[in-house]
Amino acid sequence: MPYINFSEDDLYRANTADLAAYLERRGERMKKVGSTYKYLYTDGGGTHDSVTIHGGKWYDHKNRRGGYAVKFLQEFFGFSFQDSVIELLGGHRSAQTVCSAPRETPNPVEKPFELPEANSDMRRVFAYLTKQRFIDPKIISYFAHEHKIYEDGKYHNVVFVGTDKNGTPKQASVRSTLSFGKTFRITVANSDTKYSFSHFGNDEKLFVFEAPIDMLSFITLYQKDWQQHSYIAMNGVYESAVLKALESHSDLQSVYLCTDNDEGGIEAAERLRDILVEKGYTEIFRIAPREKDWNECLRQLHGVEYLPAVPHERMKLYLQSVSELNEMKINPNRMANDLIAAYNSADRIRLAEFCVAASEHFLKISGVDFPLDMMKNRLTAEYKCYQDKGSIPVKLGKLQSAVKVGLEQLRKPSQTATELKITARKLYDIADRALRLSTEETLVHRAEQKQTSEEVPSCEPQFYQAMSL
Repeated sequence: MPYINFSEDDLYRANTADLAAYLERRGERMKKVGSTYKYLYTDGGGTHDSVTIHGGKWYDHKNRRGGYAVKFLQEFFGFSFQDSVIELLGGHRSAQTVCSAPRETPNPVEKPFELPEANSDMRRVFAYLTKQRFIDPKIISYFAHEHKIYEDGKYHNVVFVGTDKNGTPKQASVRSTLSFGKTFRITVANSDTKYSFSHFGNDEKLFVFEAPIDMLSFITLYQKDWQQHSYIAMNGVYESAVLKALESHSDLQSVYLCTDNDEGGIEAAERLRDILVEKGYTEIFRIAPREKDWNECLRQLHGVEYLPAVPHERMKLYLQSVSELNEMKINPNRMANDLIAAYNSADRIRLAEFCVAASEHFLKISGVDFPLDMMKNRLTAEYKCYQDKGSIPVKLGKLQSAVKVGLEQLRKPSQTATELKITARKLYDIADRALRLSTEETLVHRAEQKQTSEEVPSCEPQFYQAMSL
């Protein structure tokens, strides 16, 4: 293909193309989350949803990289710069774009995984980990002698190496050691993400962390018999390395989820717990750092500025709403009409209380005593914050669907005991959906209040739709 000297206008149009719409036309898997999209892709480590897309911009939270549409096609599909621009323009170039003489382009060759070249010493890395991160020097020395931590020769970054059970490097992540400016963390190209920075001892305990520095910080804080335990850093919040470690070390039975004490870490712990339960593991424990992460705990201990824990506001609000639910008297003879009235009131808490009371009623006549406190306990136990996603319109749609299904069930005559339990479950589901929507509405209201101290008239439509008989 001849070399093309693209005009500034063409480059601008390519980079600001609707990336989500382009990917959907290609048949790629996308997931809408509010005003953004998540790109779902699969590599050697499994399926990931770490890439957020908005317009022509994207960001990969797993590998801490991002850019515009042209770079996306280069990074994820292996396109050349020229092919990326042409693809995004749909072949429609402006008159200012000039084609030059053709030049041969070599066939792309996938490079094997290679560790960055090591520096002759690791003085900068050692200083960074001890003086800025407060990691115990003995811990650093141990992993350095195991060839799992070293300093790269070109940029003097710290390299954390993940090996297989034979000690062969399979994965590596790189972190800058700068004490100023913008820091970065990347995974080395062609890493096998089924492996990660880790240590395996000889007892049954596995401690799981988001990042290598979290893991080293925890070991620094709790050094007693540490080499007997096993530790692994996920390089984010993905489970492939953890599952591979458990598969390769059958003696590991107790898993301690030590992810960050913020929204991402809390959701990762819940999601990983559910995955492990599905795999048959029963001894799963959550150990949350008192501050945002384990290194922040070390910083606090050394009397320097640190980041405190960040509560999961959505989960906190939902659980608070559950705890504050009150008893409500219901009329069994007009259940459907009262359900519609409760929905149309737009009072989500009232709707939840009505449905919990109605669910309790149907369980009771089916022969099951399940009072309000037990309903609250079930709502609390079954809530999964990592699954509670979506904007107000999305959650309103789910509530509407649940109400319609509940009404259909309520209108069935002469229900058997089994059918009564199904009706109770449908009403319970409405309560759950109402509480989730109420939570989202509260969060959005709070965010709007924080945006500006001045009153700005909202042009947002009221997401409300009445339901009739």
